[in-house]
Amino acid sequence: MPNKLEKFAEFDTFQNCTYLPFEKIKEGHPLKGKWHEDYFENQNPIILELGCGKGEYTVGMAQNNPNKNYIGVDIKGNRIWTGAKFASLNNMVNVAFVRTRIDFIEYCFAENEVDEIWITFPDPQPQKTRTRKRLTNMLFLNRYKKFLKKDGLIHLKTDSTTFYEYTLEVIAENKFPLLYSTDDLYENNPSGKEELTNIKTHYEQLFSARGAKIKYCCFKLH
Repeated sequence: MPNKLEKFAEFDTFQNCTYLPFEKIKEGHPLKGKWHEDYFENQNPIILELGCGKGEYTVGMAQNNPNKNYIGVDIKGNRIWTGAKFASLNNMVNVAFVRTRIDFIEYCFAENEVDEIWITFPDPQPQKTRTRKRLTNMLFLNRYKKFLKKDGLIHLKTDSTTFYEYTLEVIAENKFPLLYSTDDLYENNPSGKEELTNIKTHYEQLFSARGAKIKYCCFKLH
């Protein structure tokens, strides 16, 4: 297994990976508004996984849904390497990865370019002083609004009761349509949503092994 530096070096050679650093955010991602035409070369729906880590969910969903396009986003290139390597070796043409901070996500996609967003086991930022860093805080949701389609969905999976309940409060306060929620996904999995439990991220496996209940909700911003 390559070490961290070797993974970073190989990451830069993968054709399914791109990087948007802070100093280039004003220019925007070179594929912003062009993901359909210039990368995927189709008009299939685009689904993002924010904070994708090793990309297990991104790759798993792409395998299950070849008629959809998936993009994993994370700041850690050595983590993304795992999913990017797998997708590259298996010639998965409906997968891409972007290395950048989620704070810069609005510079990567154009209006109405994205159909769905998945937020899988993000850092719950449990301290009250860090709520602004939670990926379902309105600061982030307003960023997502800039590129998510009006009927676009946001999915959250987490083991954190604090993060889950906080998200439900944000949804209620802003009167966003809440389509489904459960504080125990493996007991209350909505029908037709097998990928909710069939695909497990590295963290989900760890949390489930400890007996933690997995929370899930799905909502819209409009």
